[in-house]
Amino acid sequence: MASTAVGSRRSRYGLRAVGLVYVGAIVLIPLYVITYRTVADGWSTFWAAISSDEAVTAFRLTGEVAVAAVVINTVFGVGVALLLSRYSFRGRRVLSALADLPISVSPIVVGLALVLVYGPATGWFGKHLSFQIIYALPGMVLATAFVSLPLMLRELVPVLEEAGDDMEQAARVLGASARQRFVRITLPTIRPALMYGLVLTFARSIGEFGAIRVVSGNIQGSGQTQTTTLLIEDKYQNFEPGTYQLAMVLVLATILAIVLTSFRRSKEDVS
Repeated sequence: MASTAVGSRRSRYGLRAVGLVYVGAIVLIPLYVITYRTVADGWSTFWAAISSDEAVTAFRLTGEVAVAAVVINTVFGVGVALLLSRYSFRGRRVLSALADLPISVSPIVVGLALVLVYGPATGWFGKHLSFQIIYALPGMVLATAFVSLPLMLRELVPVLEEAGDDMEQAARVLGASARQRFVRITLPTIRPALMYGLVLTFARSIGEFGAIRVVSGNIQGSGQTQTTTLLIEDKYQNFEPGTYQLAMVLVLATILAIVLTSFRRSKEDVS
């Protein structure tokens, strides 16, 4: 028994060591390098990099795209999650698989597909539209919403399936409308998962690069379509200062959002 306990303890410590090494190599070391390079260049360089006109414009555009994608994925994500968890219909598994498709498909392929469909000159639908989608804000929002949709669904569907619909059916029998059932029963049930899904979607949206790179055109200047990630790439490719400072802003925004949401979730679990 003693040898078994010792072996179990060693296995546990060994797994912890492997986990720490893996997380350190993949996450902590790159974050340390970015932080070090940001701090080493000094506060004045950091402020100059993030307060320049091109940086402010890129931040604004990134925020607009991310917020629009979060709103779209919240509305449609909740609807699709309810459809997958509350109803049984032919093609349900196909719809569930399609909802996970953005995770397995390269974002660059997603961007190319959107260009082929909504391109202004040769796109199937784009050439018939009176407004421009590709190389404009709508295309960037569409691409970002597409690649981040599964993050919302993966948070909501398991919670809805585990909770079941007993209370909703009881409320329906008692005469509650669909809106009342959603606001008073469904929404409180999914609120923690919804909050975390919002944060993950936002973090994924502000860091999106591949699909945005294809559909935006990376246009600088007036009416530009250059987000922060594209600006970081340009500065890195041209060996211009500000690369690490801009990247650090995205890292801090993501960490702050995740920490605040985790803290709120912990408070809700305690209460």
